[in-house]
Amino acid sequence: MTSYRQPGVVLTDRRFSVPLDHSDPGGERIEVYGREAVAAGRAGEALPWLVYLEGGPGFGARRFTGTEAWLGRALREFRVLLLDQRGTGLSTPANRQTLPLRGGPREQADYLAHFRSDAIVRDCEAIRQQVTGGAPWTVLGQSFGGFCAVRYLSSAPEGLAAVLITGGLPSLDAHADDVYRAAYPRIERKVAAHYARYPQDVDRARAIAGHLAEHRPESAGHRLTPELFQSLGILLGTGSGSHQLHYLLENAFVRTPHGTELSDTFQEGLRSATSFAGHPLYALLHEAIYAQGAHATGWAADRVRAEFPQFDAATALAGDGPLLFTGETIHPWHFEADPALRPLRETAELLARRTDWPVLYDPERLAANEVPVAAAVYHDDMYVDTGHSLRTAAAIRGLRTWVTNEYEHDGVRAGGPRVLDRLLALVRSEA
Repeated sequence: MTSYRQPGVVLTDRRFSVPLDHSDPGGERIEVYGREAVAAGRAGEALPWLVYLEGGPGFGARRFTGTEAWLGRALREFRVLLLDQRGTGLSTPANRQTLPLRGGPREQADYLAHFRSDAIVRDCEAIRQQVTGGAPWTVLGQSFGGFCAVRYLSSAPEGLAAVLITGGLPSLDAHADDVYRAAYPRIERKVAAHYARYPQDVDRARAIAGHLAEHRPESAGHRLTPELFQSLGILLGTGSGSHQLHYLLENAFVRTPHGTELSDTFQEGLRSATSFAGHPLYALLHEAIYAQGAHATGWAADRVRAEFPQFDAATALAGDGPLLFTGETIHPWHFEADPALRPLRETAELLARRTDWPVLYDPERLAANEVPVAAAVYHDDMYVDTGHSLRTAAAIRGLRTWVTNEYEHDGVRAGGPRVLDRLLALVRSEA
């Protein structure tokens, strides 16, 4: 293990060997990475542990500098493990460069079937035995990390001292179709709010989409289509996302010797905001995180979108209405537009067809839960349906909710110490 310092914190790189398939402990093993953080001057103390599970799927744990955001508050009383979930960050990363080591698309899809929340929780339990000596720890789960925390409560509650969830209470039984059927109206509300704030963006968005439809340009290997442009709506679920989108749109066009063209600034911003190069598992497994039992996801977001024709770019451009952005929906065309995903198109198709997904949640066990749990539920969260979250909250015995419109889905980042303070107070309050 290697330790080093940043302002106010001592960090230690920790690596763990875990089974690829926990049902076959003697089989292939992979490496999982966690960054231990402890307040400077307290490294020798016997502090309780908090493990942080990042949102996603597909994102490694946030790389903090010093004690920024919620980490400083956590370090006042915990030793923190910032875990890169399997396949992300430094934990045996899975991407277009590494997955061919597994073989062809079929072998890649079979491999990735082991990268959902059930396996992540089994990793956590194996790691906990090593770092805490078997003592329970507290889990802080953001977004998909909260989905993992609910799986943890369903399968290994004995490992938990408490659970803190921010924007991540999943439906216990919704099919992927149900998730996206609830999502599109939320996305439409976010787009309407954006256009109300920045009415000049209505014409700008139509002009950009029209230009892309006519010219179909490529930029650094990315195919810039109207549908890719629409997917910038993923920004609208964060606290500053509407403003980021506005600033991107206002730089869209420049005059050149060849006429009006999309600016390099805009193209770079579009590529950056829509590329999956840094988190390909998000695209590959996003629908699979909702899969349970024998039901294939079958590109649910794409199929369900047909029920909401107002999101069709060609229809919008043919009329005089606003172009609607989309958000957190994965489509087959992503695997054509994005060069980081293009080699994985067949693998994604096989995952979409898969019908042998394990059930993730145990309603009976959750109804008998004895672990203190608190969850921040963000009013009209664009990424996780509030109605689904509140139904799940009611199904988990003893869970306490903080429903707020003060923050968007990234509240644990924006609100940091205050959000963590509120959740800790809830799990520690008497019933």
